Amino acid sequence: MDKKTLIEALNEDLAGELQAVIQYLTYSARVTGPWRPQLVTFMQTEVQDELMHAQFLADKIAALGGEPTTTPRPVPQAEHPRDMLKAILEAELQAGKDYTERAKQADEYGDKGLAVQLEDMVRDETGHAEETAKLLKNWE
Repeated sequence: MDKKTLIEALNEDLAGELQAVIQYLTYSARVTGPWRPQLVTFMQTEVQDELMHAQFLADKIAALGGEPTTTPRPVPQAEHPRDMLKAILEAELQAGKDYTERAKQADEYGDKGLAVQLEDMVRDETGHAEETAKLLKNWE
């Protein structure tokens, strides 16, 4: 794993975190229905974790000599709260997979600190996915 490839991969991850921030912000503003207060609280709470991940990635990319991306992945359109949660779950599962792969790549590159931080982010994303899956369970 060379530095340029690692920076490109970390920028893909940063694009995913930027997507997550926008997704949680816009979904929390638009969510409707009887569970709105709980879903707004859930979504707005997640924004802080995603922002911390994005900041870490941007800082690391810059430290490696790269230019952090400012372009997020596209946010899936969703009108119904259930569809919003499904899109969130998909994004969180993807982030967990991406960070698992990135931790291996960071280890291969020789940056143990980055690998450990990415493994912590796998834990965060797994927790987000599990919580979202619980919200979706038995949703009619």
